[in-house]
Amino acid sequence: MNNIVETIVVSAEQMQQIESQILAAGMPVAALMEKAARLCSERIKSLYPQSKNTSVGILVGPGHNGGDALVVARELYLAGYEIKIYRPLFKLKQLTAQHANYVASLGITFDEAIQPLRECQLIVDGLFGFGLTRDIPDNIAKAIELVNGWSTPIVSIDLPSGMHTDTGAVMGAAIKATHTLCLGLWKRAFFQDRALEYLGQSVRIDFGLLRHHIWSVLPQPAPVRQITKEIALNFLPLPRPAVTYKYRQGHLLLICGSRRYAGGAILTALGARASGVGMLSVAVPESLKTLLTSHLPEALIVGCPENKEGAIASLPFSSADLSQFDLVACGPGLTTDAQSVVTKVLQSECPLVLDADGLNILSEHNVAEVLNDRANPTILTPHLGEFKRLFPEITEIEDRLNAVQTAAAKSSAIVLLKGAKTAIANNQGLTWLISESTPALARGGSGDILTGLAAGLATQSTKTENGSLFDAVATAAWWHAQAGIKAAQDHTELGVDATTLAQYLTPTINELFKSAN
Repeated sequence: MNNIVETIVVSAEQMQQIESQILAAGMPVAALMEKAARLCSERIKSLYPQSKNTSVGILVGPGHNGGDALVVARELYLAGYEIKIYRPLFKLKQLTAQHANYVASLGITFDEAIQPLRECQLIVDGLFGFGLTRDIPDNIAKAIELVNGWSTPIVSIDLPSGMHTDTGAVMGAAIKATHTLCLGLWKRAFFQDRALEYLGQSVRIDFGLLRHHIWSVLPQPAPVRQITKEIALNFLPLPRPAVTYKYRQGHLLLICGSRRYAGGAILTALGARASGVGMLSVAVPESLKTLLTSHLPEALIVGCPENKEGAIASLPFSSADLSQFDLVACGPGLTTDAQSVVTKVLQSECPLVLDADGLNILSEHNVAEVLNDRANPTILTPHLGEFKRLFPEITEIEDRLNAVQTAAAKSSAIVLLKGAKTAIANNQGLTWLISESTPALARGGSGDILTGLAAGLATQSTKTENGSLFDAVATAAWWHAQAGIKAAQDHTELGVDATTLAQYLTPTINELFKSAN
């Protein structure tokens, strides 16, 4: 895979170990710093040309991040920019001190106060890079708060200063960057929801990491990866065999909807239909059968007995009968009045997707015990509130990557934690991350679309040699996000309701697939 380095996501400890491998192989620290920082300076010059941004303020810390910033200061000065440097009273590391001496020899002055940088047209942040483990000093925190209030564009080197590399937590105060230039490999913070307001637009600066150095630290495949277009398209069930038929392309059963939430059944089915699943059956309360048939004439709509609240009272299938389906998805629009239904599907001998009220009903039980007793895979697709109900013992929920990995390990399930940065983990210690999304998806019903799409792709993966439920679910999340992005571009973020989102699924993937082939 040509872009394997782009997909890898590492912790601070892993990045330190990889850099140690590079240095142990003979790469001088000074050469590595020079290479990375010069690449940063070139990117900064392309983002903020000297013809439009003549004055640049550089924030210099005591470590190698400060050294990077000083190399950038030197390069920008030589390119004609006016440079001002804020350097708090720290003892500098030796290499950083050497760069500081050379920059001073160019006639650039250093200041211990932040205010002289107030009139600069651009700020470059090199106070603290990856690996920060304690809150930054109060005087630096006050300087950061001032800079954040200036409305001046800020480019952070590696990470916004004050951000925890793994969790995205703010360590006392943190720079709110306009752009962040991530050095080497993507860090976990870039995929934490709480970090997004600080990161701005992020780009990875590849300074030539060799794969054997990476694999000397990380197992293959890398435990945490972001799913890219190339990867996702490779996971699609395409091309199909020249000779096939509908059941060979998978038979999916959706159990969803109630008199109160009929739309949940329709939207979930629309997502499943877009997946290309060969046969789609939808079990709904009897009173919804005509409505569902009018929206999905190609699906087999199964009317079920309903209780007085308008929820499914029972299924016209035994637990054994459910094994005729390649996969069952249960929950959207179901209401918690359908507890017996969820109990039955949990006893089924086929892969299962649970969402919405399926998750809410599951959360009333011992989740780990119930799911570990299942002989077949379970896929959970919670948003944050549902996740907390399912796994109340996981208290560090703001570290979304660790939370979803812990949940998957405890439950032996594939867990898809929805959010601005969706994360999907399995109990083999692997995690897929979705790097792109849009606030346009923050609409009622968009999660139902995802459930149907994920269930449809997962169903097809059960019929494919070497098919993976885990990869299929991650592909669905990526596809769902891409459709939302495209719909928002064509309309606005306000104009992407769930029905519109469903209409964008097929044309979006068609366009992406054709462009790749």
